[in-house]
Amino acid sequence: MPTPAKGPRLGSGPAHERLMLANLSTQLFEHGRITTTETKAKRLRPVAERLITFAKRGDLHARRRVLRVVRDKSVVHTLFTEIAPQMAEREGGYTRITKVGTRKGDNAPLAVIELVTEPVSPKQAVVREAEKAAEKASKKKADKPAEKAETVEDAPVEDAPAAVEDAPAEDVQDAPVEDAAEEKKEA
Repeated sequence: MPTPAKGPRLGSGPAHERLMLANLSTQLFEHGRITTTETKAKRLRPVAERLITFAKRGDLHARRRVLRVVRDKSVVHTLFTEIAPQMAEREGGYTRITKVGTRKGDNAPLAVIELVTEPVSPKQAVVREAEKAAEKASKKKADKPAEKAETVEDAPVEDAPAAVEDAPAEDVQDAPVEDAAEEKKEA
């Protein structure tokens, strides 16, 4: 379990906070989603994700470490046999916190924390690989900008289409001024 943050705990002391987070994680794995306060949900997320990571390992030592926190053997069995295989492809981000408003009695901000059971789409993995390849390519291009600049300067100007360069310089400068003067006279 992560080291508790400094400052006030969720309730009274650190032992009470540990027990509260253990009970919340048990309920989360049993039901798949729970509604609680935002603060408790934010404190529960690292604990629950660490337990899921242990369940993904699946060995006896990992099972015993999860049993230290989650005391219900049926919930631990569900975690190892049902939840962990769903999360096998996922590299973290096993839970989702959604804010849902405030509680009627004390106006405490509520949130729903739930397990992310959707499978990781292979498209996202391909997009990540493409982004990494693009970053590598941009780094290589950043190393060679001086060479490309020289080749651009050596290119002949004759190939570039330029209508203004073909006309004599006197006509280009005088034509717009004469047109503007004629328009002023007409008006």
